[in-house]
Amino acid sequence: MRLSRSRRLMAIALTAIAAVPSSGHAEDKLLTEAVQFNGTILYLSTEVPGLIFGAVRNGETALAGFGKIADGSEKVPDGDTMFRIASVSKVFCGSVLSSLAIDGKVQLTDRLQDRLGWDVTLPEKDGRALRLIDLVAQASGLPREVPVADAPPSDPFSTNTKEAQIAALKDNPLLFAPGTAVLYSNFGYDLLGAALANVSGKPYVELLRERVLDPLGMKDTVFNARPEDEPRLMQGHNFDGSAMPIVPTSTAMECAGGLYSTADDLLRWMNWHVENKPSAADAELRLLNHAAFLYRDGLASVVGLDDGGPMDAMGLGWVIMLPTEHSPLILQKSGGLQGMFLYVAIAPTRGVGAFFVMNQFNAAGFMAGVKTTNDFVAEIAPR
Repeated sequence: MRLSRSRRLMAIALTAIAAVPSSGHAEDKLLTEAVQFNGTILYLSTEVPGLIFGAVRNGETALAGFGKIADGSEKVPDGDTMFRIASVSKVFCGSVLSSLAIDGKVQLTDRLQDRLGWDVTLPEKDGRALRLIDLVAQASGLPREVPVADAPPSDPFSTNTKEAQIAALKDNPLLFAPGTAVLYSNFGYDLLGAALANVSGKPYVELLRERVLDPLGMKDTVFNARPEDEPRLMQGHNFDGSAMPIVPTSTAMECAGGLYSTADDLLRWMNWHVENKPSAADAELRLLNHAAFLYRDGLASVVGLDDGGPMDAMGLGWVIMLPTEHSPLILQKSGGLQGMFLYVAIAPTRGVGAFFVMNQFNAAGFMAGVKTTNDFVAEIAPR
C-alpha cells in the first residue's frame, strides 16, 4: 500500500522525534509510549517552537519534549525546563485559601471588606458584598483586569499596584451582584492574594512557599526566575512568532498569574492531587481543593471559563467538568502569559492527569492542545 507524502512525512517524524524523559520518573512503558505519541502529533500539528506534554497515572509519570526552549538554542525542552504557568497560579492560590480555612484563619464566606485590610470601602451590588468564595470561584462581578496606566514592554505589569486597585474599587466596578454570575477576573485574584497575605501577616510569596510548595518539594516553582535559572528558561513567542521578553512578576499579580515552574514540579504537584491514598494530613486539604462550590445551573451568565471545555462548576481555582459517557470528572485550568500557553487536566477519581505547555501564542494550537489533553485523560483513565 502506498502512503501519501503527508503520511510518509508524519511516519518519519514520529520515528525521528524522541521523547525527552525527566529524571526520576517511575517507569510505565505504556504511559511513556502514549505521552510520546500524543505529544508528537500535537507538536507537528501546532508547529510551535517548543512544546512539552506530560502525564501522571497511579503514581507514575512520563513526559516528552519537542523543539527548542529558545531561539538560537539547541536545547530540547525537558523536565528541568522552566516556564511561566500564568493563570494556573490561581489553583495554587486556591490551595493557600484551603489551607488557611482548615486552620481556622478564614472562612470561605468571609467578606473581603473584613479581610483585605485596605483603607477603602468595597463596592456592593443588589445588597451582596464581595466574599472570598466569590473571588476564588470567579463570581466576584469584577472586570477581567485592573484598569492601569501604560507600562514599558520590559516591565508590563509594573503599573498594577495596590494604589491602582484601590482607585478602581472606589469607582464601583462591579458588573453584577457577587455570586450571581461568573466572569473570569484576574482583578479578583489580585485582591484575593492581598487578602490572604493580610490575614497571615506575611507576604503571599512566603505563604505559598510555606503551605504548598515546600511540603510538595516544589523547589523550582518561583515568582521570578533566579540568575542560575536563565539557561533553562523557555522563551515565549507572540502570535506573529516574534520572541517575547522575560519580564518581572509584580507582587500584585502573584496570586492571579505570577508563577514559573518546571515540568518535573508540575508532575509532582499533579501526582499529589491524584494519588490514591493521601496522607491524613493531606486528606482535608485535597477534599477542599477538589470540591465544587458554585454550579453553572442557576447562574445568570458564564463568561471566559469554557476555553478548556464547558464549565459545569467552579472549585477553588479549578474549572470542573462533570463526567460524561466518554469522559471522567475532570478538574482543569488554563493559562497564557508572555507567549506561553499551558493547560492542566486531572481526574482525581481515576488517578490520572495530563498537561501541555507551548511557547507561542497560537489560538488553534491551544485548542488542539486542550482537546489532546482532555482526550488523553479520558483514554488512560481506568473504566
